[in-house]
Amino acid sequence: MIFCVCLSFQQDRFVYNNFGQAGNDLHIDGSAKILPHGGGALELTNATLRQMGHAFYKQPIEFKPSEPVSFSTHFVCALVRVGAPSGHGMAFVVSHSTDFSGAEPTRFFGIFNSNGSTSTRVLAIELDISLAAELKDISDNHVGIDVNSAMSLESANASYFSDKKGENQSIDLLSGKPLQVWVDYEGTTLKVTIAPLKNKKPSRPLVSSTVINLTEILQSRRMFVGFSGATGSIMSYQRNLYAEVREEWEKEYGPLRYSYKSLYKATKGFSRNEFLGRGGFGEVFKGTLPRSRELREVAVKRVSHDGEQGMKQFVAEIVSMGSLNHRSLVPLIGYCRRKHELLLVSEYMPNGSLDLYLFNLDRSPLPWWRRLAILQDIASALSYLHTEADQVVIHRDIKASNVMLDAEFNGRLGDFGMSRLYDRGTDPTTTAAVGTLGYMAPELTTMGPSTATDVYAFGVFLLEVACGRRPIEPSLSATKRFLVKWVCECWKRSSLIDAKDPRLTEFSSLEVEKVLKLGLLCANLAPDGRPTMEQVVQYLNGNLALPEFWPHSPGIGVLTPMALSSAAQLMIPSLSLSSSSSNNSMFITHSVLYGSGR
Repeated sequence: MIFCVCLSFQQDRFVYNNFGQAGNDLHIDGSAKILPHGGGALELTNATLRQMGHAFYKQPIEFKPSEPVSFSTHFVCALVRVGAPSGHGMAFVVSHSTDFSGAEPTRFFGIFNSNGSTSTRVLAIELDISLAAELKDISDNHVGIDVNSAMSLESANASYFSDKKGENQSIDLLSGKPLQVWVDYEGTTLKVTIAPLKNKKPSRPLVSSTVINLTEILQSRRMFVGFSGATGSIMSYQRNLYAEVREEWEKEYGPLRYSYKSLYKATKGFSRNEFLGRGGFGEVFKGTLPRSRELREVAVKRVSHDGEQGMKQFVAEIVSMGSLNHRSLVPLIGYCRRKHELLLVSEYMPNGSLDLYLFNLDRSPLPWWRRLAILQDIASALSYLHTEADQVVIHRDIKASNVMLDAEFNGRLGDFGMSRLYDRGTDPTTTAAVGTLGYMAPELTTMGPSTATDVYAFGVFLLEVACGRRPIEPSLSATKRFLVKWVCECWKRSSLIDAKDPRLTEFSSLEVEKVLKLGLLCANLAPDGRPTMEQVVQYLNGNLALPEFWPHSPGIGVLTPMALSSAAQLMIPSLSLSSSSSNNSMFITHSVLYGSGR
């Protein structure tokens, strides 16, 4: 059961010491009621399952155009356990409407449904006592800031800052004890603070956000304020928790299919404690799966998708990626399908992504011999994809953040979120220009992807690893901003070695210069002037000498005017670009990128 016993709302509006004083000022519906013998307490829900209760101040709060949209409120509430816990807590709500007829009682606080908000313009402060993994809840005892969806923008486990002790003290939301809540909004900053009944307002809020534009959310300068609660059955939700999408044609992929229940348990309910990071198409979690008599560490990526069009080919290509076998690829182990979600299971890479070691100054820099070995690993993997796999595989997004490091710091190429497979002897059936700015070959927009565009990206990657910097650095001077151009300029001044990562101490000048020259050769403006990945492997391994070319050779160190102007306008290190593809184009969403990413 959920009770609210008092409310103050500051913007020269109203103060109630109990809701019995509110009279006809409140709009109440559902299971909500003011208890006649409860000191004027407002009861939002009781012990009945699958119900909702709302209580809103009838008159909207209106702000004049000359007034800032800001407010401050303070209320006292209590969440009382009645038998087995079946409620989902309560929410303080700011909305453009008091009509929540389209809301569901199950895990949505009586204001949202599975598609978000029925009005699409709602700000809610949730006191949540249920762990809904699909909503990415952090625990079953947390406070969150919601905008138009029950999936919180910001959340924190329930606690308050003790000014006396100088640290946070935990609070059990479902203890039944009265709890104070303060909500303060000014500018675009929203702060939520909680504390036990007898405490003063703590000096630090529990959770805050600096990106809340209330005028944009409400699309007007008027708003209704109130409370909402729901008691959707947790048991009925748990019966649907592990629901999957299975179709007859998937039987042939049986060995690669995992049950959702096994992945849910492996990741401890997709716990925030198991969160590894975000990749190109979703979030990645660490998991542990049983394997014979031992446990296997995996990375589980949750990928959202819209619609079922092409899903058969989609899964077929995922399985094709799972058949790839090379020591320098991150292995795809299996998958699971749900209604709006794919889950991709890959081998866990304990040392994260390479970019963490190249660009994070808090970490010790990788020595040159290790960098060279990683370059050889990735070159070998690409050569395999281009020439040895059953089908030609174009990766289309080669960069340091997509190179993973295993327990021995061997390089493994991952994140096949943009990859394309096609039969040997045929052309890729797509004209989509996808990739990351700085790594994209100039002919991508006119000729589409090819093995040569992968070589171009690998050339930039070679320079990235040797120089310890990203392809585009807007903060640097114009002469150093673009990596390919700057390395070539160093060579023109007969000081090519000056382009290396300044953090490198022990290295072979000949090896570093070879890698830098090879990077420029692979990033040649003309596709025909680039080597194949088979040749690149031989160059890096010392089995083949580099061809003779110079910094003034055609296509060397040249950037297209489009790339220069686009990067200068964006003023950011990288940008993922995607254009519409033909109906025959399918993107593989196998990705295990975690860490800082881009």
